[in-house]
Amino acid sequence: MTTAAPPINNTQFSVNVTTKSQEQSLYQSSGAIVAAIVVGVIIIFTVVLLILKTYNRRMRVKRELEPKTAKPAMPPALGQNSNSLSQHPTVTFIPVDIHMQNR
Repeated sequence: MTTAAPPINNTQFSVNVTTKSQEQSLYQSSGAIVAAIVVGVIIIFTVVLLILKTYNRRMRVKRELEPKTAKPAMPPALGQNSNSLSQHPTVTFIPVDIHMQNR
């Protein structure tokens, strides 16, 4: 006697394979999107860094090449003419005690 083999349900197996391949493709595509975003951010930061570096270099060269301005005149040294009117008045700041008690 021969026994009949139970029928194999191929539709359920193909659905599982299709679902797995769709999930795998979603995971792979999401990983690729994240990788693309990370690479894009790195490229943007690199470009901004290079722009700032060249700007800084140009500004430094410009500052070094522009003529120097004359230094302001030194105040007269204290000596014989210390009481002359040419001296600038000085302002002395005396801090007030903040924690004064009201009487």
